[in-house]
Amino acid sequence: MFKIGGIFIPVTNLEQSKKWYEENLGVVKIDEWQEDGEDHGVDYLFPKDTKGLTLIKVESPQPTEFTIKGKRKNVYYNFVVDQIEVAFQQLRAKGIETTEIMDYGVMKGFDFFDPDGNSFSVVSEEESSVHFSRG
Repeated sequence: MFKIGGIFIPVTNLEQSKKWYEENLGVVKIDEWQEDGEDHGVDYLFPKDTKGLTLIKVESPQPTEFTIKGKRKNVYYNFVVDQIEVAFQQLRAKGIETTEIMDYGVMKGFDFFDPDGNSFSVVSEEESSVHFSRG
């Protein structure tokens, strides 16, 4: 009955973020809108996917992660890739801040950060993982 419809990301500089997400994540713009005569948001799709990503202009940076305990944090959502080493090298080659790749057995992952400091996780999973996407 329910499905994930989209991801909403708070950004302080919509124009800068549009360029950054298009160049670095390869998203395709499908809509853009204004509120009160000002640019307010832009909708994207990932190529060959039906999931949306929406950038929403905000006045000040807002977290895309939550605190588990102490300084240990977790992102609200992640991006899945088939070849994590390739994705890692592509982001690093563009000068994007990343963590190192962590190996969790049937899953590998790393985090990267957008111009607002928003944290995102990238994962790649083996077919034996219970979370492996079969669709």
